[in-house]
Amino acid sequence: MMRRLFSVPNHLREQLPTLTEDNKQILQQQSISQNFPGKILRDFQTILEFLQPDGVEVSSTYHQFSLKYLQQLNSRLSYPIETNLKRPQQKSYPYIHGLYFVLRTSGLSQVITQGKKTKLVLDEKRLKIWQGFNPTEKYFTLLESWLLWGEGELLGESRDIYRPLFRCCQFWREIPDEGLTVNSYQEQDKLVYYPGFHNLSLLHLFGFLDLTPGEPKPAKGWRITTVKRCPWGDAIIGLLSEIYDEIERQPEDEEISLDFHITFEKLKPYLQQYFPEWEQTLVIANGEFKQAIYTFKVKLLDAWRRIAIPSDLNLDQVAAAVVEAFDFDFEHLYRFIYKDHIGRIFEFTHPFVDIPPNTNDFRLGELPLEVRNHLQFTFDLLDEWEFDLQLEKIEPANAKMKKPKILEYHGEPPAQYGEEREDED
Repeated sequence: MMRRLFSVPNHLREQLPTLTEDNKQILQQQSISQNFPGKILRDFQTILEFLQPDGVEVSSTYHQFSLKYLQQLNSRLSYPIETNLKRPQQKSYPYIHGLYFVLRTSGLSQVITQGKKTKLVLDEKRLKIWQGFNPTEKYFTLLESWLLWGEGELLGESRDIYRPLFRCCQFWREIPDEGLTVNSYQEQDKLVYYPGFHNLSLLHLFGFLDLTPGEPKPAKGWRITTVKRCPWGDAIIGLLSEIYDEIERQPEDEEISLDFHITFEKLKPYLQQYFPEWEQTLVIANGEFKQAIYTFKVKLLDAWRRIAIPSDLNLDQVAAAVVEAFDFDFEHLYRFIYKDHIGRIFEFTHPFVDIPPNTNDFRLGELPLEVRNHLQFTFDLLDEWEFDLQLEKIEPANAKMKKPKILEYHGEPPAQYGEEREDED
């Protein structure tokens, strides 16, 4: 399912900072380092080192850090906080939550399954490229991955039509020149949605604003007392508000031709004139069709099948191969759900469901799948049989192999219609 992103409403645009000559001068004079204009590069490096060499275990549902890591990680950051909570969660530490969000949206990490354990590990191939970047390239790569590519679903939030950029712009206009005073937890709770505590902490880490911490009360969690805009934040928000429509514009035919390409370069044409050091760009997915043979381990409850599938088959044909491998009747509606490397969710529905994109519109090789990636296949939208397709191997295309091939069987599939109906049949 694709999101509809909207332009900044006129009433909001009128209250945003404009790109004044003073702001342009700030951009021209700013230099980027490990500790300036904010601590984002320093703390992001701390997160990367925390995950080395083998990653850490994370929760199975939202893939977040467990309680046992939070205090340790919190103490290493530039702004360690007190929560005064007995059993804090990752979101109880907004700086950790924000850094985790940027880590995932940057594409430098990935979630893998090892037996019954779920782990968050670094993507070594992309990490090596990242390590060759200069501070300016790192700073703006993280800025773009957060503001323009971030999806709240990565944090377990509900699906939202607005990206962090919109939320931060909405919040920015609420900060008076003298700063925003937060007198109570009740006032602070208003920031949960706009911009969101993790976005607020990232605005601080990127040097957009200053936060003054307060004393947390028992069972109340993180406390701040003032929020103050920084000149650097006004300059960047001013620039982003002027180019908002251009960087967030969606293709007119988006519903038919989805863009799986992920390259952090949307801001580059507008910022490179101020920061010529920004030369290299991090490419997560090139969006090109991959001609290959994909081998999936397909699981349904306790049964599984290992199936080799040519990548030039469309998702309808993939669905037929999966259903046939488990001896199910194919005459039902279905959908595929694919989550890409940075957490964007794409949903492909049966051709009879009038909600594009449809499964016959895309070939398997058009999805930027990598080994260990998963596809979720829901068959029969009434009974909702949930199949998990884990990609185990990618091999060169074989001209002799034009159809799916079952390589291995394990376990008996469940009765599709229940025992009573199976007996009747």
